[in-house]
Amino acid sequence: MSHVDGLLGRLSMYRLVTLALAATVLAALVGALTGAVGVDPWGILASTAVAVGATAAVSAAGGRLVRRPAHLESSVITGLILVLLFQPSLEPSALATVAGAGAVAGASKYLVAVRGRHVVNPAAFGALVAGVVGWPLLGTFGAFWWVATPFLLPVVAVVGLAVVQRTRHVAPVVAYLVTGVVVVLQQQVALGTAPGDALWSALAQYPLVFAATIMLTEPLTLAPRRGQQIGLAVLAALLAFVPFHLGPVSNTPELGLVVANVVAFVLGQRGGVRLQVAAHTAVGGGAHEVLLRPAHPVRWRPGQWVELHVPHRADGRGERRTFSIVGAPADGPAADALAVAFTVPAEPSSFKQTLAALPVGSTVHATGVGGDLLLPRSTATPLLLVAGGIGVTPFVPMLEAGTHPDTVLVLVLRTHDAPPYLERLAATGVRTLVVGPSAGGPHDPDGAGWELPDGWHRIGVRLTAEDLADAVPDADQRRAYASGSPAMLAGTVPVLRAVGVRRVRRDVFSGYTGGRRRPVTRGRADAQGQTEVTTSATL
Repeated sequence: MSHVDGLLGRLSMYRLVTLALAATVLAALVGALTGAVGVDPWGILASTAVAVGATAAVSAAGGRLVRRPAHLESSVITGLILVLLFQPSLEPSALATVAGAGAVAGASKYLVAVRGRHVVNPAAFGALVAGVVGWPLLGTFGAFWWVATPFLLPVVAVVGLAVVQRTRHVAPVVAYLVTGVVVVLQQQVALGTAPGDALWSALAQYPLVFAATIMLTEPLTLAPRRGQQIGLAVLAALLAFVPFHLGPVSNTPELGLVVANVVAFVLGQRGGVRLQVAAHTAVGGGAHEVLLRPAHPVRWRPGQWVELHVPHRADGRGERRTFSIVGAPADGPAADALAVAFTVPAEPSSFKQTLAALPVGSTVHATGVGGDLLLPRSTATPLLLVAGGIGVTPFVPMLEAGTHPDTVLVLVLRTHDAPPYLERLAATGVRTLVVGPSAGGPHDPDGAGWELPDGWHRIGVRLTAEDLADAVPDADQRRAYASGSPAMLAGTVPVLRAVGVRRVRRDVFSGYTGGRRRPVTRGRADAQGQTEVTTSATL
């Protein structure tokens, strides 16, 4: 899977979702032309132009009103989703409906928003409003979700799997699919349909796969915690597929998504937060730290991430990235600030290049905070933390919290350079094992010029089960966490299993080749790793 992650990581999430939706629309057009999909091919083309155009126009107008640049690719994504929901037609009323849905979706990014963060999935909200007002105003029906056809299922499944692989939101997607399938199966079997036929119908003729993989995974509207995401995915599926009517409102996938979005907003960081660049610092290991002071308090816990939005002339990798929150030293003058760190390769992405060069006093925005790489509630739980390079960032605030005294940290290094945050890690006093090239100093005099701090020990050039078992004989009794690139984790997790670890909490830095990082974007030059994590595009 690390090879797949590397390929997906070369695209921003916006670009990946745009290409996924474009491939689906193109496949639908081919199906319409050949008679495999029962829609008007000219209607598909007209709906695409109208939906994307209306969404982009209203988004641009809203951006000018609030003096914030609109994100064109986000509007394209929203428009393409609406094309796949509303029945394509050249009828003026049908085109007016999809245009209205696009306009509402574009406006919702500014009107149904708190401090710059939209509350609901724009495409789902536009479809919901169009469905409620379309019939009384134009005599048209709401979203038909015609994307749910047997011909398109293979395409939707493949592109949806790519999105889920990149976002890592497997659990809520599975929860939505299982809940929806169970509900539909029960309904179909009760009507006399054979279970096998009912299952095929649920997957091929209901919009379960598309809604779960493309729309449920939208990051700004997800709850911050995995358990919350699963619960709300179940709620969304129930509201989508359990029949009911309340006045003009009935069960629809768009209703389920919007309700789940609103609840997720209440559970999470309420609204975007403006952050002011306070300092730039080199923190070792080729990593660059940016210290950010929030205009409003940001709720976060050690191990979580923050998504940053930095408007600039972006390359194909976009204007948003997710970074593990390092935080600032709790006893320092910037204890209320956030800090993020990343490596800057020879040919960085436009995002990293811009962020690293922002003058002190510049403003960026945090669009969301979340993540489940959290410490156990019991402070008596022994821990084993394994980090690859810049993957140590989520562990820094965990260790500085000092809540779990029985902790062992394993640093897996690829070069002779000191790890990021060497001084802060050493100050925690946590027992640390180093894997990689010799480090230097009195403990390793043939190394590359940095000393192993007291309490640190080098156990080998590569992490092996034998070395780890010798150094941490009670590893099988510890709660294990691993953070780093897919390639690093692919080599580390089997080693942890071999020494008896039953469960490994993983934080995947999947955007770079070689030593990667979490959902990001990168090119070949990002091989040293980064702290950005992948998230799905804002729709």
